[in-house]
Amino acid sequence: MSDNLQLEKQLCFRLYSVNKAMNRLYAPLLKELGLTYPQYLVMLALWDKSKPVTVKQLGELLDLDSGTLSPLLKRMEKQELLTRSRSEADERSVEVSLSAHGKNIRAKAKLIPAKMFAKTGLPMDEFLTLNNKLDKLLASINGD
Repeated sequence: MSDNLQLEKQLCFRLYSVNKAMNRLYAPLLKELGLTYPQYLVMLALWDKSKPVTVKQLGELLDLDSGTLSPLLKRMEKQELLTRSRSEADERSVEVSLSAHGKNIRAKAKLIPAKMFAKTGLPMDEFLTLNNKLDKLLASINGD
């Protein structure tokens, strides 16, 4: 009988290990932009939007709670990557938008996905299949 409690047989450990390895691959590329991986995710979300987003919307997009997101945004504002301001429509809501510097580093960041793909060593068809399977897994876990 196979022991299903072996560490290397756990999907959660595989995903954890892949996540750590991907972060190591991203680190030198992001360092050139002065970004950490969580900051890069925020920037990706903001580059994808044509108008400011609320902190709440950003948290939902990135699956981060306000206790994690607010200090991250505060540091990014000090780095002049973005600005935070009270919404004119709802004073209780804080809107986040890209600063000029945040917009400018997008051109350099455009090179990162291709570099990361190359670092995986996977053929394109396997890379796309893996992405699709991970999307299905996430949807299944989230009950979508």
